Amino acid sequence: MKILLVYPKYPITYWGFQYALKFVSKKASFPPLGLVTVAAILPAHYEKKLVDMNVTSLKDKDILWADYVFISAMAVQKESAREVINRCKQLGVKTVAGGPLFTSEPEEFDDVEHLVLNEGELTLPEFIRDLEAGVARRVYTCAEWADLRATPVPMWQLIDQKQYATMNIQYSRGCPFNCEFCNITSLYGRIPRTKDGAQLIAELDALYDSGWSGGVFFVDDNFIGNKQKLIQEILPALIAWMSAKKRPFGFLTETSINLADDDELMSMMVKAGFDTVFVGIETPNEESLVECNKTQNKNRDLISCVKKIQRFGLQVHGGFIVGFDNDNAGIFDSLINFIQQSGIVAAMVGLLNAPKGTKLYQRMAKEGRLVEGFSGNNTDFTMNFIPKMDRGMLIKGYNRIVDTIYSPKKYYERVQVFLKEYNPVKTGAVRVNFTHIMAFVKSVIRLGIFGRERRYYWKLILWSLFRRREVFPLAVILSIYGFHFRKVFKKTALEI
Repeated sequence: MKILLVYPKYPITYWGFQYALKFVSKKASFPPLGLVTVAAILPAHYEKKLVDMNVTSLKDKDILWADYVFISAMAVQKESAREVINRCKQLGVKTVAGGPLFTSEPEEFDDVEHLVLNEGELTLPEFIRDLEAGVARRVYTCAEWADLRATPVPMWQLIDQKQYATMNIQYSRGCPFNCEFCNITSLYGRIPRTKDGAQLIAELDALYDSGWSGGVFFVDDNFIGNKQKLIQEILPALIAWMSAKKRPFGFLTETSINLADDDELMSMMVKAGFDTVFVGIETPNEESLVECNKTQNKNRDLISCVKKIQRFGLQVHGGFIVGFDNDNAGIFDSLINFIQQSGIVAAMVGLLNAPKGTKLYQRMAKEGRLVEGFSGNNTDFTMNFIPKMDRGMLIKGYNRIVDTIYSPKKYYERVQVFLKEYNPVKTGAVRVNFTHIMAFVKSVIRLGIFGRERRYYWKLILWSLFRRREVFPLAVILSIYGFHFRKVFKKTALEI
């Protein structure tokens, strides 16, 4: 059996870092972890090829080679996924689809021969057994959650690691919180399921043995969902492994804001090699936090929490949302001020949307406020429901937020606010390679000579070189990030 695994293309987005990747000569931020894991679940005797359309083109000969084309995608990849399905149809090759997009919207893909939905560890083996017996059904689903201790090590040999900026790994699925706008609990449950320490180390060994050295993203929905297991088993194992291997990786992940409540946990994460966390802040508006059931963020001094995490040595990337029913005209200035004061450099501000499977989607449907147009990208100025605030006012205010926080003046001010308080952990000599040198040279040319931000760029670069040399590499990286963010939002604003 010949299986072609295809990962559809991402549009240019905040999260894609497409403009920043050019500085380091990479094609994509992360490889398709789901598909390389699916490949490991498939029988060993199957022939397997993988095409990530974010790093290479999908050719007709690739499709014609295969007996089946397996497609996995998220909502934001829907347009590209549709194009792949249509091409396979035209060439007469059958498709098998799974992953978040197809699990959330199976009714949108009635031309896919087989939908293998929910958790592949459970549904994929059943599909393969039926397929080989000649009795494969069209749809495979399950109501149970997979035991991640049975998940195999991904088949990293199917990808070209040189094309990616960062590798990824998964330790857990699920989140103990139940925010109204989030579909994580419907896809993966409220009780975090985890891998064991030995299993996680085996996956890190596989990455290390493949020759990888650099960033590794723990893609968990909430890495600290099970704090006790982290502190007692996982982080000690990571600390020991990183020490034995002379710290080849730098880790980043997603956590909830209650990370700030646990000094021991933050200290251990930093010691294990974590240097960045994405935190869903959402809004400084307490009424909106109550509205969306963001219980973990309520009744907190959120800026103090962010700064505490940063002082421990963890850079905070933050997610923010406008468009809640309780938002009023003051939310725009409030959010701008919060972002600037917090020093959250990578601040992703999006318009509220209601993905299928969320409580927000159910509420909007009940209230008759749903509209067509969910793109899966909440930074493209689209919404799939009618907001309480006048839509024109909301779009104008949202545009003002992103135009302000990513303007060179405000952005570089925020970088310095962050770097002045950030406490990076010293991990020995910094490994500088040719890619890093070329990224700096490109930043000098593109940002320091030709960029409209050159005045602010040189002020930051010189300050970091002479006042805080330990943060100089990060200052360069954040300068490049700012260029990407400005390009993304300028491009999007021109398209609306």
